[in-house]
Amino acid sequence: MSSVFLSNTNHEESQPCHLKLKDASIPIKVNLARYDEPAQRYCPAGVYEVDSTEGEPKFVINAQNCVHCKTCDIKDPSQNITWVTPEGAGGPNYPNM
Repeated sequence: MSSVFLSNTNHEESQPCHLKLKDASIPIKVNLARYDEPAQRYCPAGVYEVDSTEGEPKFVINAQNCVHCKTCDIKDPSQNITWVTPEGAGGPNYPNM
């Protein structure tokens, strides 16, 4: 989560998710079973998580934390996650660059 703080990321809460799944069943049925869902580990901002609090595992995308590194677009073993440009002027704002 320190990556989110350092990037000064800002996303509007009402904007649509800019991280798209080609097939919403793949993260649980394929990636969780085969790879223990690596998205929850390779994302530097903790955007992806598997929530099992209600029994059945559920893939959760916390798009408001995204630092736009596009790691998910590259490293997803099933190539199921597509990163698209978010709406408006949201995203990281690196003030010291």
